[in-house]
Order: sequence, then C-alpha cells, then structure tokens
Amino acid sequence: MQGRGNPLVAREGIPILLVAVTGSWLTYKFLGALPALIPALVALWLLLVFRDPHRHIPAAPLGVVSPVDGRVVTVGLADKGVLQGEAHRIVIRINSFGTYTARSPVEGKILDLNALAAGTVVDYPTNALWVQTDEGDDVVLQFHGYRFGLAPRSFMRFGERLGQGQRCAYLRLTRFAEVHLPIDSKILVEPGQTVVAGADLIAKVPHP
Repeated sequence: MQGRGNPLVAREGIPILLVAVTGSWLTYKFLGALPALIPALVALWLLLVFRDPHRHIPAAPLGVVSPVDGRVVTVGLADKGVLQGEAHRIVIRINSFGTYTARSPVEGKILDLNALAAGTVVDYPTNALWVQTDEGDDVVLQFHGYRFGLAPRSFMRFGERLGQGQRCAYLRLTRFAEVHLPIDSKILVEPGQTVVAGADLIAKVPHP
C-alpha cells in the first residue's frame, strides 16, 4: 500500500514552498539573477525539508516498517510499553533531510490511548500513535526532541485504519521516533543501522 498520494512534497509544505518560489521569481524579475540566488536556495532547502516521495512498501504481513528515515540509535526493552508492561523499544534518530511525513509501522486500527480502562499501565504522551493489528498486537509510535517546539501533527483520526507504511503524520523537524512492540516480536535491526521510512523492515510481530 502506497498511502496518500502526492506529487513530491508533503501537503503541509506546499503553501510555504509556493511563497518561496514566488519570492524567488519576483526577486529575479525586479532585481536580477544574482539577488534571486538567495531566495532560490531557500526554496531548494524547503523542497528538501518537505519532500515526501513515494516508497515501495514490502509485502510482509507480519512486518513492522520504519516510520521515518534515519539511523537506529537504541534497541532495548521498555518496562512500560505496548500498554501492558514490558516491550521491545526501538529508537530512531530522524534524518533532518529525510522525508517530512511519518508512516505507520503496521497495518491496523488507530485507538485512543486516553480511553484506556483505569489501572492500565500507560506511559505515553498525548501525541503517541497506538495502532492495533487485526490479530490484536499493539504497536505504539511516539516522538520526542521537538525543534522550535513543533510537535508532529497527525492527519489521521481515532477509529481509522492504517495500511502498513501509510502516511500518517507530519514530522515537523522532530529529532527522534520511538516504536514499542510486543515483547515476543522479532527485532530485525541493530544500533547504527540506517533505515528508510515505509521501505525497511525493523521487526516482525508475533502472530502467524
């Protein structure tokens, strides 16, 4: 599944890019080529920041794909993960010039972390994304390390279904992505490994 389609860049960045390109053109028209170089470089930088190319999603029903472009920095255990205790934890440092849009690690339904029954162990911020597969496996994606205080923004709603590798949120210059998986999942990456959003498998959930 390719996710939401767009030609080249994330929809959130299109208005900003249009302003930058228009500014470059107006500067060129009225001031000449040399003064227009700086706004043109700004427009090029914005294109790199907001780029969101299509990705080939692997045919792996049990697979967990990387939600972001980046480098794995931590593979370990979390004692308050995946809603009911110990879980695998994979932390990825996001590539600042990687794709602007995060992708869902697995196929499933978005559930509300705030609607859990009393007494359930939860240690997630409100912007964490909880996806439950059809087999009942819980996968949680969360982010931290916001630049300029800009937290990621999801464009999906509770109750909606996500495909594996489907676009689900704008990263907004966030530095780290963290994926929590059931403790009996199989981890396929190690620290230092580079991963590509939606294309590289980082784990497999346990259910056959």
